Amino acid sequence: MSLHPPHFKPDHFRWAYDGDTGVATITLDRPEKKNPLTFDSYAELRDTFRDLVVTPDVRAIVITGSGGNFCSGGDVFEIIEPLTKMAMPELLAFTRMTGDLVRAMRACPQPIVAAVEGVAAGAGAILAMASDLRVAAPDAKTAFLFTRVGLAGADMGACAVLPRLIGHGRAADLLYTGRSMGAEEGRDWGFYQRLSDDPLAEATELATDIATGPAFAHAMTKRQLDMEFAVPIDTALEMEAQAQAICMQTNDFTRAFEAFANKRKPEFKGD
Repeated sequence: MSLHPPHFKPDHFRWAYDGDTGVATITLDRPEKKNPLTFDSYAELRDTFRDLVVTPDVRAIVITGSGGNFCSGGDVFEIIEPLTKMAMPELLAFTRMTGDLVRAMRACPQPIVAAVEGVAAGAGAILAMASDLRVAAPDAKTAFLFTRVGLAGADMGACAVLPRLIGHGRAADLLYTGRSMGAEEGRDWGFYQRLSDDPLAEATELATDIATGPAFAHAMTKRQLDMEFAVPIDTALEMEAQAQAICMQTNDFTRAFEAFANKRKPEFKGD
């Protein structure tokens, strides 16, 4: 079922949709605790990203936090404490559910831009990692701090995705130590694409620029970026040949040619 973007009112975060640009903004909104996640907010975020698969009116997503922080991870008393009392079946159900959030973020066709201020820790760092692009404030501190609470760095896809973003050795540094990565370090390592004194405005501008582009082709690019992680170059070349041939059948491709031929800006409609 579609989210019906203008009328969607989630219970555990804020949602804003700009019908003129097609950009939707998800804001984690528990600023008094640096926007931690709960069992319910994990599930609602997962379901929201799943529903975006069938919500073509949304063409790009911005995810951010309120009160000068992105997300401090799982709430200590609403998640961490209950987990210490659970049996293995309940624990596995929870860890699979958190992984399903990352799956849903990667499976939704819309590019996701994270706007990060202040703390992005634990699951908050994962939300930034699972986004397609990341914009950080100069004060942003990103920490995959699972080892600090006696857990493995292997959480929510970190051991699979983070090395692909910043390299194996750098990922190992962050995942073993749980230390904070500063914004400039994150940019130098390729985790953050841009730094800005106003990361939400910068991320919204970036998402708006993406949203004016060819939505079907952007979705194809996102899918291929993920699928080509684990295939040899010959397979990747064939996958991209087929993907591009499909895009060449779209009306956006025809409109772009006609606009170029007539020396005007193309209008992409996602079809």
